[in-house]
Amino acid sequence: MITPEQFRFFAELVKTASGIALAPGKEYLLESRLNELARILGLKDLNELYSKAKTGMTSSLKERIIDAMTTNETYFFRDQHPFDTLKKEILPEAIKRNGNSVRIWSAACSTGQEPYSMAMLLCESFPALSRGAADILATDISRDAVEKGKAGRFTQVEVNRGLPITLLIKYFKQNGAFWHANDNLRRMINFQIFNLLSPFNFGTFDVIFCRYVLIYFEQQTKQQILEKLAKSLNPGGCLILGATETPIGLPAYMERVVSGKTTYWKKNA
Repeated sequence: MITPEQFRFFAELVKTASGIALAPGKEYLLESRLNELARILGLKDLNELYSKAKTGMTSSLKERIIDAMTTNETYFFRDQHPFDTLKKEILPEAIKRNGNSVRIWSAACSTGQEPYSMAMLLCESFPALSRGAADILATDISRDAVEKGKAGRFTQVEVNRGLPITLLIKYFKQNGAFWHANDNLRRMINFQIFNLLSPFNFGTFDVIFCRYVLIYFEQQTKQQILEKLAKSLNPGGCLILGATETPIGLPAYMERVVSGKTTYWKKNA
């Protein structure tokens, strides 16, 4: 069982490195994930991992610990209605402003289902954009998640979650127990490892999805990230958060827009 000292050590490590705040009550989550990491690393248990981290922390070990504590829950076309709004409202307006080009950022993209959903939406509804006029950036703090996203390889269980059979057959090819995204989809997405606590240096975007990640941050950190996200939008650009996330701290120039079941924030500056 994890000790209070071990919990404080790992919680502080995770918070400093990633911004994710593990409050008291999360002991079981931390213990279960780090025991599994210890097993993968060939260590006896969490106690041995703690000793190793305490006395000989390396950048590689720190990255593995952060990876283990990152929640990678995701699925294709998650919540659906933001993608409907993207198709019917947000992208047509962006194309009109830009002259048939668009930049999209899937921040905290996890294992890639969100940006692949975006790519399929572009191919289906905006074919001109899918032929090189669209730039989809997909970032996540987890190296393992990003590498899986780059590979575009998903299990049957993963493609069963949210991906219509027509799109599965059209854009993926089965190889043994896995489904592989076709080369065209993969070329549309630029996967990168990125920590939202870091300075943003990707330029500006027409659309940013940053869903179900801010809930893990304390308010001050959340506000700092929201301010950086707003600055990373082009005028008229849109920020889409998770359905349960309250954007306290967004600049005043970000206007709340309700479109059907979708709520998003539009940059008026």
